[in-house]
Amino acid sequence: MRIIRDYQFVEEQDRGATVAIGNFDGVHRGHRSVVDLARQAVPDAPLGVMTFEPHPREFFAPDAPPFRLMSAEARAHRLEKIGVEKLYQLNFNHALSSLPPEEFARKVIFEGLGLAHVVVGADFCFGKGRAGTAEDLQRFGEEMGFGVTIAPLMEYSEHTVSSTAIRTALSEGRPRDAAAMLGHWHRIEGEVIGGEQRGRELGFPTANQSIDGLHPPAFGVYAVLVDVLDGPHMGSYHGAASVGVRPMFDGDQPNIETYLFDFKGNLYGAHLSVGLVDFLRPELTFDGLEPFIAQMHADCDQARAILNAL
Repeated sequence: MRIIRDYQFVEEQDRGATVAIGNFDGVHRGHRSVVDLARQAVPDAPLGVMTFEPHPREFFAPDAPPFRLMSAEARAHRLEKIGVEKLYQLNFNHALSSLPPEEFARKVIFEGLGLAHVVVGADFCFGKGRAGTAEDLQRFGEEMGFGVTIAPLMEYSEHTVSSTAIRTALSEGRPRDAAAMLGHWHRIEGEVIGGEQRGRELGFPTANQSIDGLHPPAFGVYAVLVDVLDGPHMGSYHGAASVGVRPMFDGDQPNIETYLFDFKGNLYGAHLSVGLVDFLRPELTFDGLEPFIAQMHADCDQARAILNAL
């Protein structure tokens, strides 16, 4: 998959695509339906996605609590998996955010990227102040010469599939409900970083990853599916993960610590993708290490049973 970051400097081979436009945070089932419509709109054209980095919400409210379901890297991995050939990951800055809707359509979509067809959700807004609607874009397309398809919103259990609904499910410790809307397990991706090695001392060595910048799921212990994405231990594993601040050890910086079952090796520096399957219990404090270790054994036994039944 090719990644194009600037609409003003586009190679000829990257023009003429049919593109789904949006933020695609989570790449959920609603997003996939928009991508599928783009795939069908001009079958012979390259399939693309246009998104923005940083996320516009981060740009306008940099001090707001973390809300993203996935990093830009994880989003690109997921889009590539569903067949996207070109990712127009445009740099979202003051100049881009200041374009009025018609100028955005002309300068970015028509002249800059030379797109053949675009697909947007029914709730799509664009241009300065989010003043442009999907219907406006359709009108601009007719005037300028590119096709526009408006995708209906997807429903799930009488609620619209949305990144907001997925965040709510994760915050409430309902990863399976989140997965039903996503169309895949919610995954936390990133590099394994150094920790304090307490897990190793307790007989449960863990791979630690930062969740900085991501919407935190409910703090606690999960049954997880783990993909090691690179390095000598590349492959898929079962495990149990703790998300939170480690109250037994007076932690204050949230992270995810994953124990891979039946694994031996060094994962420092490797990139992991950890899929949350089931929420087992909230974070707890214990009266000493002995009951804490006993609970970890029970957590792992429960996680094994759940994952073996998948």
